[in-house]
Amino acid sequence: MSFLFPSSTITFEAALRDVANGKPQSRVAAAHALGDVTDPAEKRRAVDALLRAIEDDHPAVRMEACASLGALRETGSLIPLVKRLDDGEAGVRQAAAIALGTIGDPGAFDSLERCLRKGPPDLRFQAATSLAEIDPVRAFEPVLAALGDTDAQVAGAAALSLGAIAKSDAARKERAIAALLPKVDYSDAGARFDIAYALAELGSDAGRETLANACTDEERAWDAVSALGELRAVDELTRIVANKKAAQEGRALAAGKLLALGVTDTSARTVLLESLASRKGHVRGIAVEQLAEVGGPWAKAPLEKLARSGKSAELLEAIAGALRQIESRQS
Repeated sequence: MSFLFPSSTITFEAALRDVANGKPQSRVAAAHALGDVTDPAEKRRAVDALLRAIEDDHPAVRMEACASLGALRETGSLIPLVKRLDDGEAGVRQAAAIALGTIGDPGAFDSLERCLRKGPPDLRFQAATSLAEIDPVRAFEPVLAALGDTDAQVAGAAALSLGAIAKSDAARKERAIAALLPKVDYSDAGARFDIAYALAELGSDAGRETLANACTDEERAWDAVSALGELRAVDELTRIVANKKAAQEGRALAAGKLLALGVTDTSARTVLLESLASRKGHVRGIAVEQLAEVGGPWAKAPLEKLARSGKSAELLEAIAGALRQIESRQS
């Protein structure tokens, strides 16, 4: 949830105190901590404190207060969050828009639609996503129009929203694909990737080359491989598995996708087994997850070895689950 802090150990009472009276850094940390409250009685007090913090003179405090109100899904904060859409700080505007999308109150729709049409680029970018979260059907037309935005990031965000909201309706899907296809060679690389991803989500392989080329980009490799898997793009997935310059995460996922498609590929098996020995813990986790889905008898001994190694204590439960799934497929 946090924009600034991955975790917090501050007590609830200390957070209430610091969010009102602490130094700026302490107020930011306290505002973050209040977003983690679960007790109903404490939540009410937290919301009251955050509604005051959302007016703080320090932008980082306002930003974190917006984020925490969104995390608490507090519908009573609608009006204060809408007010922050006009904040002079970009980070606060974005945090407010994200929170409104998370809360999902239809009362925020008109304000966010106005932001999508007339707001600054940073706010238009987020509004395209938040509108789709609040009401996907109603969001279709304004988001479709935003695909023509002059800002590349806004156009990319609109493309991704279209992919998410149009895939379940044949008529909207057809219109979305028709609008996206002329932009498949968009000049901006980020927007071009988003458009290719959206097309894949809608079942079109027009952006297949763009997705395949992203396999060496650590930030985009995972999404690229996921989209290629949806397209059942065996040739591209095979090349990613063989490409040692591709991101480790992407190669492991591509290997799993290939095997899930029924392709007998010893290279895919090798990549997954090598990933179990990766120095990166999350790559080992990806390999375990993929082997749970597609592993056979050939994966049992390497998984058992990893469990005994003591290098992945946090994966022991996942490894046990993967071994059970492999056993169930054999029976």
